[in-house]
Amino acid sequence: MRQLILNLLPESPPTLDNFVAGGNAETVGVLTEWLAGTRQETSFCLYGESGCGRSHLLQASGFTYVDAGLNPSLNKVSVAEDSPLAVDNIDELDANGQIALFALFNQIKQAGGRLLTAAAQPPAHLQLREDLRTRLGSGLIYRLQVLTDAEKAEAIAAQARERALKLTPEAINYLLRHAPRDMRTLSMLVVALDEYTLEQKRPVTLPLLRELLNLEHA
Repeated sequence: MRQLILNLLPESPPTLDNFVAGGNAETVGVLTEWLAGTRQETSFCLYGESGCGRSHLLQASGFTYVDAGLNPSLNKVSVAEDSPLAVDNIDELDANGQIALFALFNQIKQAGGRLLTAAAQPPAHLQLREDLRTRLGSGLIYRLQVLTDAEKAEAIAAQARERALKLTPEAINYLLRHAPRDMRTLSMLVVALDEYTLEQKRPVTLPLLRELLNLEHA
């Protein structure tokens, strides 16, 4: 993806509404209940392989967001009163970060707050100190499944229909082959494509898609 499409992509911060659940409807439903405070568990851990939407949901939670992949020691991370905290990629915490998260968990639990975490594997399978694994394992733990290509294609088609944008199956398959495969970017591409076709006064064709994505012919 080069500068043309980067300029066209709309601002689209992660929200629960723009998360395409696919086969994750039950998980998203339980998470929504927990975020609303209707469940009493202190912690909620989401796990799954890359591209399943873990980071999207953590950022959409409205909690203070920290990425342990960028801050493995959790430097300067603190919570006030019962402020909720979301820590992404907890499998990348270093020794100091694990100590810090253990202390934060206890502080949050005592204050009646909530801790949302995410990793590639469930807490029991992570290389973390035992007391932290035990704490995280005491809460809700749900797996997120990566959307299948068929689910992504269906979601793209539905979003295009909502905008009265005519996308053929061939065009959708082209997007899935040549664009970034995360659903958030694909959804933004539908919006950008709609705006680009209106601006150019041209229908969606493969040449137009290639032009938009600024890719060479295969």
